[in-house]
Amino acid sequence: MKDLIPRLEIRNLVRRYDRQAVVDHISLVVNAGQVTCLLGPSGCGKSTTLRMIAGVEMQDEGEIHVDGRTICSKDFRVPPEQRQIGLMFQDFSLFPHLDVEGNVGFGLRKRKKYRLPRVNELLERVGLAGFGKKYPHELSGGEQQRVALARALAPEPRIMLMDEPFSGLDNRLRDGIRDETLEILREQDTAVLLVTHEPEEAMRMADNIALMRSGRIIQQGAPYNIFNAPVDRDAVAFFSDVNVVRAKVRGSLAETPFGQFLAPGVPDGRDVEIVVRPQHIKIDFDRHGKGPAPTISYGTAVQGIVKRSRFIGSESLVELRMGYDDSVFKVTLPGVFLPKPGTPLWLMIRRDKCFLFPLEHKPVT
Repeated sequence: MKDLIPRLEIRNLVRRYDRQAVVDHISLVVNAGQVTCLLGPSGCGKSTTLRMIAGVEMQDEGEIHVDGRTICSKDFRVPPEQRQIGLMFQDFSLFPHLDVEGNVGFGLRKRKKYRLPRVNELLERVGLAGFGKKYPHELSGGEQQRVALARALAPEPRIMLMDEPFSGLDNRLRDGIRDETLEILREQDTAVLLVTHEPEEAMRMADNIALMRSGRIIQQGAPYNIFNAPVDRDAVAFFSDVNVVRAKVRGSLAETPFGQFLAPGVPDGRDVEIVVRPQHIKIDFDRHGKGPAPTISYGTAVQGIVKRSRFIGSESLVELRMGYDDSVFKVTLPGVFLPKPGTPLWLMIRRDKCFLFPLEHKPVT
């Protein structure tokens, strides 16, 4: 039963500034060896949540538990230095007056016999053996990040809190250092809580994602489930561009220019939005609006006029003006496809890849 106890558990955590809740009754569990990501836009309460867990900021309500032991409640608070929690931040926060050895061993000052062997072990582990006498200003950004990781690992924390620690690195370094960091943390069975506003980073790193908005966690789950079963339109749009078709429900069907879409459980007369990502729009190159009836999986083809097209690396992005309501649709296709502005193309929606959400207080006009 001991193995079932979460490494980190927060229950109904609340933090208010001027009576406004910036963190609003958040509950979350992170198990040993697991990477959980707090994902959301700037200002949604992610970093405030991390600071409360670390102990550098006090919550107004709620509890924090480590390995089943309460470390913070309204009436009890374990000091930050006794929580066995490591911290990594975007700016690395290295001490400029200390060499690498001094930075990594900073939290081990009371254990002198253990200090130097532990420092050397960690520097070798992060690929910086022999760098002990160098100073932070002599290191590249990637090397500084490795020193910050070694310093955070030195006291053998049971939990690692990471606040966008890789955002200061260029793309060439970021993926490699990020993957190496998580490999080390997982090897040590450390529970990791990572803050980011970048969906791609969350999808790449996390075993579990907690999607935040306005101080609340609106959805939690594995990256695959968060991406493929979003709770609302904004959750879809946080991970990618979206195309939206509005409709009204009649007899559990939403009637659109692209055909009918199932709307089980939605009352008649209710306005809905059908949301589809650009990669799930099919261009019907063969029919050109004519020919045999469309397949059930794709529905009806609708004409759009190319507004602009761009090559964006491994795929092409085409924007089209739709004739039925003058909206703009975005379509992505693998490879190079750059039709000229003014070209008519026929679009179809993949029914199995779209999402239907009831529209609140936004009637179709």
